[in-house]
Amino acid sequence: MAQRIKCETPKIRVALIGYGYAGRVFHAPLIRSVAGLELTVVGSTRKEAVAVDLPGVHVCPATAVASRADVDLVVIATPNDSHYPLAADALRSGKSVVIDKPFTVSLDEARSLLELGRQHGQVLTAFHNRRWDSEILASKAIIESGALGEISHFECHMDRFRPNVRHRWREDAGLGAGLWFDLGPHLIDVAVYLFGLPHSVNANFGTMREGGETDDWAHIQLNYDRLRVILHASLLVSGGAPRTIIHGSAASWAKYGADIQEAQLSQGVLPSAPGFGDDLDPGVLYEGTTGKKIEIPVPKGDQSLFYSGVRDAIRRLTPLPIPVDDVLAGMAILQASFDSGRQEKTLPIPLTASERLAWLEARHLQLGGRSLR
Repeated sequence: MAQRIKCETPKIRVALIGYGYAGRVFHAPLIRSVAGLELTVVGSTRKEAVAVDLPGVHVCPATAVASRADVDLVVIATPNDSHYPLAADALRSGKSVVIDKPFTVSLDEARSLLELGRQHGQVLTAFHNRRWDSEILASKAIIESGALGEISHFECHMDRFRPNVRHRWREDAGLGAGLWFDLGPHLIDVAVYLFGLPHSVNANFGTMREGGETDDWAHIQLNYDRLRVILHASLLVSGGAPRTIIHGSAASWAKYGADIQEAQLSQGVLPSAPGFGDDLDPGVLYEGTTGKKIEIPVPKGDQSLFYSGVRDAIRRLTPLPIPVDDVLAGMAILQASFDSGRQEKTLPIPLTASERLAWLEARHLQLGGRSLR
């Protein structure tokens, strides 16, 4: 009898550029937790730190990664103003690319990269891992349940208490620095994911800490036909307020307490560990007519699903976990928010008619042909 030969799907070889906080805490452990992905290269100057955390992984200069023949996917977790040139080099070299948020520092750069991805036939997307946070999964579930009725108000906060200014690229004056470039892409992506494209934005920014050189307070309103979305970030909030609030025609809902995955990953806990992503802080439903409070457990968070989705998209098995049309929409809203803050007025979202149509068609397919909001 002829012997059967078992054919295994080759692993996708991953290079991570950048081994600062994002690369070390998020990308490296999430990539290594996904079957079918193999972290083989890190582009970094922190050779000793990489050797301790990732023994056996090759370390090279960031600019040398794109030309390597032993890399299929390049993940970019470097300072924001370097995203575009590093991603462009990788795409031109025939690599798939994941870029940590923000995707780029301008809408024009985003359009250029997306066109390069199309020209070279490569997978390209942004690392919007917060879609797989317990808080966002719970928000989506309560909205889709219909328990709140028609949604009129959604409010999401990403606040920190860091009263002392630190001298680092995120807080020093420069292109791509500041709190809103850091946390705004997360919040904007949540809004696009849950509610789609707004028609306009009005934004306000502030530098509240003594000695601050960049924005450390941001308050943004996204305007839909019958919905208002409030996105807020601050470095002078010590806690106690809900992170997410949703008001509807039938009830309201609130979520206190942050998703625990970042804290777990920073402590070396991997997605395969028992209890990973288990959020014990329930959501609270407030009945509209009685005011009765009902606690509702929230889903388990699992950000590694982003990378399993990227793996399957590279293998042409499934669509991208973060569609490119959502990436472009998020960048357009980000740019409009900065412009709105500078001009102190409400501004439309700067997408072309064809870009809006492409987004609508893509969202229609995501919803399985169901009508949009």
